[in-house]
Amino acid sequence: MYTVTDFALKQKKYMPIFPKAIGKPTVYIEGYPCEDDEPMAATGFHGVQINTFYDQLSRYFAINEQIYIGVDSFIYYSEGDITKSVAPDIYVVFGVAKTPERRSFYTWAEGTVPVAIFEFLSDSTAHQDRHKKVELYLIDIGVQEYFVHQPELKKPAEFCGWQRLHSGNIVEIVPDAEGGLFSEALNLWFRWEEQQHSHVRLLRPSLPDGTPITTSIEEERLRLQEKHLREEAEAIAAAEAQRRQEAEAMVAVEAERRRELETELEQLRAQLANSQNETP
Repeated sequence: MYTVTDFALKQKKYMPIFPKAIGKPTVYIEGYPCEDDEPMAATGFHGVQINTFYDQLSRYFAINEQIYIGVDSFIYYSEGDITKSVAPDIYVVFGVAKTPERRSFYTWAEGTVPVAIFEFLSDSTAHQDRHKKVELYLIDIGVQEYFVHQPELKKPAEFCGWQRLHSGNIVEIVPDAEGGLFSEALNLWFRWEEQQHSHVRLLRPSLPDGTPITTSIEEERLRLQEKHLREEAEAIAAAEAQRRQEAEAMVAVEAERRRELETELEQLRAQLANSQNETP
């Protein structure tokens, strides 16, 4: 059974280990735009996907203060050239402080680059996401892994990932029998599930052993469920203890009653014996 306590133990067990970056947190550098007047999500499907995914990742990595998660913000990867920028839907950076929040991420100032990037396909950027960005992210910027996913349920399912090897070569990550992809960089599985009520094909992370990473709302429900089960168990235990006490009390009453009857019987026997002795 999934429990919040068990998950916390696994969370520590599977958390990646990495060195601290050589730079420092940088909120903003003058001259590098941090906005492009574009909406955060292309559609409501993307909004649900991005918000849910960020919630899960940020909650999971919350125990490590040296992991930063960016959402639809600029990554500048070449000092002095403002054209060398990208704005992924979600990206994860190891070795940098979680706070303060950045307007943009400057790789040279922070001293590192994201380890993983996620793009959720939309009509306007799908071709670039599938092709141009693979080399841009993995080679030009130096990201370890890159994933693309189609969140709109009415469109064909599409979930792909690429990895940069130590040799510098790019290889596509091989899916498992269920279409899931394992991220060696994040030490997490990623699989999608269909949300019929919202028409979203939701990409979700899970631990290496398959334990799902819940959203804030799901965890609160689990906590309430665990609390309810714990209260039920305590009520059952209390009722059982009460029954034992009542049973023990009944046994004690019966034992006392037997002693009284035995005493009365002894007295009657003594009286009978005296009566027989007094008869001429």
